[in-house]
Amino acid sequence: MTQNNAHQLQRAAQMAKLTQTGRDTPMGKLLRQFWHPVALSKSVEPGKAREIRALGEDLVLYRGASGNPYLLVNRCAHRLTKLHTGWVEGEQIRCMYHGWKYDGTGQCVERPAERPGSEKSIRITGYPVHEYLGLVFTYMGDEAPPPFDLPRKLKFEADDVVVHQRKEIWPCNWFQCVENSLDSVHVSFTHQMGKVGAFGEAITAAIPELDYVETDAGMRQTAIREVDGKPTYRISDWTFPHTNHVKLPNTESGEPWIESVNFMVPIDDTHTLRVALRAAQKTTPEADAKILAYLDSCDDWDASEHHDELFAGVYPDDPLVRLTTAQDYVTIVGQGTVADRANECLGASDRGLALLRRIFFREMDLIESGAPTKVWRRNADNV
Repeated sequence: MTQNNAHQLQRAAQMAKLTQTGRDTPMGKLLRQFWHPVALSKSVEPGKAREIRALGEDLVLYRGASGNPYLLVNRCAHRLTKLHTGWVEGEQIRCMYHGWKYDGTGQCVERPAERPGSEKSIRITGYPVHEYLGLVFTYMGDEAPPPFDLPRKLKFEADDVVVHQRKEIWPCNWFQCVENSLDSVHVSFTHQMGKVGAFGEAITAAIPELDYVETDAGMRQTAIREVDGKPTYRISDWTFPHTNHVKLPNTESGEPWIESVNFMVPIDDTHTLRVALRAAQKTTPEADAKILAYLDSCDDWDASEHHDELFAGVYPDDPLVRLTTAQDYVTIVGQGTVADRANECLGASDRGLALLRRIFFREMDLIESGAPTKVWRRNADNV
């Protein structure tokens, strides 16, 4: 083996650590220190159960009669069939195979065909959940969960905004989506493709000057573009480990810009759950109803369902959400299911990616050495 080949293999192995999210991997252990959104609140009604997948684990999300959500491993301890196919009874869920019943912590509370009391020794894994702004979050670590503070965005909690939630599932590794958040140059090209919508027009095709710094919460990205001879500043905050907070133009010229948060959550190593929150400033009842109706109309649109037409260059006739999402989809999924970072060729404009990777490698190295990782906190000015 040549020295160059050995270097390539070593680099490939190092880069693979960024993409592997199983429980026993360094990245998987790191991710399990945080709260993750795993479903929209409206996706499960009281008395109902559904199957979801997060961080490579099959889970059952159900709501009890009280409306409280619960999250368990989606396997009955008895014969390992899926629990979401059974019944929700009160605050508990019963397996349809032989009737074993579990409470919201995963404790078995009944085995109808077995000796009474024997169920006390049976338990499956249950994870804590927290609902926030129409999203269901979970913590999948082995230790006590951290306070639910880092994912919060105070602007979204205000009384003078309308908030909308949507999700998509993309057939690629989550880290490609994360890296795209720290790449301001792509805006000057990707979002000019097919059709220039409200986002592409507002940000323009000008090449930005870039600055990146690590913060208490993650990273801050500043892109300076010259528009009509004057510098314009676009500042976005990225929250560790996967959340981008930016502003988007409204669909109507002159209306306030929209606050946007995007979570990039690994379903497994080859699929990403992209959860988006949008908060539009209330102005008039008519304008509020119009932007909410537009966002609602985008709710069921998933770029992955339009894969072939998008890669054939057919983009949606849409001013904002569908269009920008479609443009990002083509570039991110176009890298492959898992990007081959060992063979990429980075430049000076990729400083954001370089810093992002250094931070993740630093945190994974701390985990592998048994040392404490950074305690991430919401930025004091991140309202």
